[in-house]
Amino acid sequence: MDGEPALSTRSRIVQAAVEMVSGDVTTSLSVRKVADRARVSVGSLRYHFPTQQSLRDEVMKRVYSTILSDDPIHDDSVPARDRLVACLRQVLAPIGVGAQARAEWRKVFDAFMPSETSEHVDDAHAAAVREGRRRVECWLAVLSEEGTLPGGDNQHRARFLGTVLNGLAVERALPADDSLLEAETAALYAAVDCVMSTRFA
Repeated sequence: MDGEPALSTRSRIVQAAVEMVSGDVTTSLSVRKVADRARVSVGSLRYHFPTQQSLRDEVMKRVYSTILSDDPIHDDSVPARDRLVACLRQVLAPIGVGAQARAEWRKVFDAFMPSETSEHVDDAHAAAVREGRRRVECWLAVLSEEGTLPGGDNQHRARFLGTVLNGLAVERALPADDSLLEAETAALYAAVDCVMSTRFA
């Protein structure tokens, strides 16, 4: 449109790929299809994204940035543990609870656990996991830099927190009493206290 800046070639490629996976995150991002949709040459796409993984990872960054757009980790007026819990809660919030959570998990199982797997499904899952961990590692790095998180292996911490989130996400889909969110909050604080302790370093 007039008055709007033209997207860079790289941005057009990413936008085209994001549009392709918006309905199904396991959609194959074939070089030719993405290039056609972005209206760029295959060579241009390969220049910006030499591998399928580099494109898939950039797409997942964009998806996560949209889902988790309000990042409270930088608000140092709030205690570090509360900020980290708030960030982790953002990951769980879109899942919902009860019927909504069950519907979300059905989508995950249908996408990533088909009766016959394929390379592009495995690649899509790996990209989602990498971006989820990268996001958690970024939160931990902020806390490390400000000195509120003891030195240690943030990759290990991120993997642990990801495992906790997976368990809590599954729990949201199971029958539960009214205290589910209260128990979830307690579990998130316990996990955060664990990774923030010197024993975990």
